[in-house]
Amino acid sequence: MLGLRTTIYKVGDITKAKAWYAQVFETAPYFDEPFYVGFNIKGYELGLQPEDTPTTNKTESVIAYWGVNQITEEYDRLITLGATENEKPYNVGGDIVTATMKDPWGNVIGLIYNPEFKLEDE
Repeated sequence: MLGLRTTIYKVGDITKAKAWYAQVFETAPYFDEPFYVGFNIKGYELGLQPEDTPTTNKTESVIAYWGVNQITEEYDRLITLGATENEKPYNVGGDIVTATMKDPWGNVIGLIYNPEFKLEDE
């Protein structure tokens, strides 16, 4: 196993989602087709795929957490950009803080501040 590589969000309007995620992650996609939009986020893939039957009522079963240094500021920024509150930033132990929100298409986006996490060499 090499570790996680890609997080994919299913969206009802891939054009609007592409613009929204480009603003949220402050980067343009490197791959842009009607069937898939891919962003490179510090070496990790964020993918968008169109939904066959768009819905914002999605099951919360797996949450990908994006690492941040200033979790409260990032959380507030995403809410300002149109995300909706799910779980406000809270301490889960030690110095680790997590938060979740939903994008305009109902996908859960996780944020994590974890000063203990270090990537291992492959």
